[in-house]
Amino acid sequence: MIPLPETPRLALRRISPADFEVYFRLNTDPHIMRYTGPPKSEEVVRQYLANMAADYERWPDMGRFLTVEKASENVVGLHLLKPLDQTEMIEVGYRLLPEYWGRGYATEMAQALVQYGFSELNLPQIVGVTLPANVASQHVLEKCGLRYQKQEFYYGFEQRFYAADNPTLPTPK
Repeated sequence: MIPLPETPRLALRRISPADFEVYFRLNTDPHIMRYTGPPKSEEVVRQYLANMAADYERWPDMGRFLTVEKASENVVGLHLLKPLDQTEMIEVGYRLLPEYWGRGYATEMAQALVQYGFSELNLPQIVGVTLPANVASQHVLEKCGLRYQKQEFYYGFEQRFYAADNPTLPTPK
């Protein structure tokens, strides 16, 4: 297993069923979910947690991870590097608890995940999607080197689709 990326301020860790409380909040808080779809039910969140270990098996060295502030050891949100919806494309994504917004954490760890995906996993491309109204998330993707491509339908919504090709690989013809 390849070590997960870290930054000077942040680390990632796998999510387990013991993380129900924070994972439930990340999937139900109306401020967080405003741009990601309707809040999930407790039953759905418990099912996500029950499937998490299988996801880590299915997506070696990728998945959904809790983002931890090193100085305080507090969970500040989650970041992910995993297949996009029902495709083989690999997406970078993030959700932060509102009390940690505005500190650059989304960008900092998303950039580390993009670098990790390209240098450690040798991914040919990384993509990201946001709802059209989520301008802040679009800025994060752009700071990570992803560029807007088109509008596409993912996760049940029309979304802005961003992509970046691995700069260390030859450009496909």
